Amino acid sequence: MHPNPSTRNWRRSLIVACCALFACGQEAPPEPSAPLVELVRVGAFDLDDRIESTGELRAVERATVAAEIGGRITEVLRDESDAVEAEEILLRIDPEKRELELANARAQLAEATAAVNEARREQRRIQQLHQGGATSEALLDAANTTLESARSRLRAVEAQLGVAERALRDAEVRAPFAGLIARRSVSRGEFVAPGHPLYELVAMDPVEVEFHLPERDSGRVSLGQPVAVRVAPQPERVFEARVSMVSPTIDARTRTLRVEARLPNPDGELRPGLFALIDLGLARRTEVVMVPEESVLQRSLGPIVFVVGEGDRVEQREVQTGVRRPGAVEIRSGIEAGSWVVASGQARLIDGMAVRTQRRDEPFAPAHLAATGKPEAATP
Repeated sequence: MHPNPSTRNWRRSLIVACCALFACGQEAPPEPSAPLVELVRVGAFDLDDRIESTGELRAVERATVAAEIGGRITEVLRDESDAVEAEEILLRIDPEKRELELANARAQLAEATAAVNEARREQRRIQQLHQGGATSEALLDAANTTLESARSRLRAVEAQLGVAERALRDAEVRAPFAGLIARRSVSRGEFVAPGHPLYELVAMDPVEVEFHLPERDSGRVSLGQPVAVRVAPQPERVFEARVSMVSPTIDARTRTLRVEARLPNPDGELRPGLFALIDLGLARRTEVVMVPEESVLQRSLGPIVFVVGEGDRVEQREVQTGVRRPGAVEIRSGIEAGSWVVASGQARLIDGMAVRTQRRDEPFAPAHLAATGKPEAATP
């Protein structure tokens, strides 16, 4: 005899209820244990910090020599890579035309001078007649006007003569300073207008190197400070320069300081445009906080370090890092000497998490660095 459907449903309900009762009687699964991390105590050290940068060699004096008058180039006397002295003639722009213009201006000057002399004599004659009552006031006024007009004409011609003399001088294009011709932009027979570039001239001795220092090192450079410079063509040679300019402001965009240093170049070995490696030497700093390299984690907001506080709970600290040494990183802000930081086991930590700790016996001590003090650690 088979049980009816209502009996089967009753049995199923009884089995489900028993299972639920059995399950409620069991204990909940235990929470996972707190992670084990290794802690190290942060110390402070004396640090010899080498200040280095990269830059570019530049000419102290560099100029584009342009035409000051218009005309046809009749002579080209110097070419690219030629060495020239200050005031040396580089090319000529139709000086014959300028000589003719000057001769014409001189002839006009002679004519205007003669007209002034004639007008002055006539004015004196009429003035004497007027004093004797032999001429009218109108004739004297006309003579005075003629004399003043002749004088104005003379002044205009004198100015034209000066322009003609200047044009003749400008027909000979001269080097503004001693240097090398880096580029020639025109050829003989070419017509140029005023302002047309003719040559690019650079001075080779001395040269200067321009470089930038990060904001944190901006206080470690001063005028006259020696600088060691290396360039790729002579990597083993060190050229000595001295700081000649320190910008009065920090670049707000890059947070760097612009510096220029000048160095002698009598043999022309250093060419403007060369990439340069800059070494400003060592600067000793004290009480520099250093942590193990593995303690610093990179996050989207920047570097962080986990610090263990009271109750064995970790605290995430955003830090500002500085120089690096083998196995160690400088911490400029965010933690202090004497803090306990997580040296290993921090990969899955989150802020505020409880941890089990294992502390190293000795404070963290990077190789080749001398501790300025071993601060006592506060027990978390």
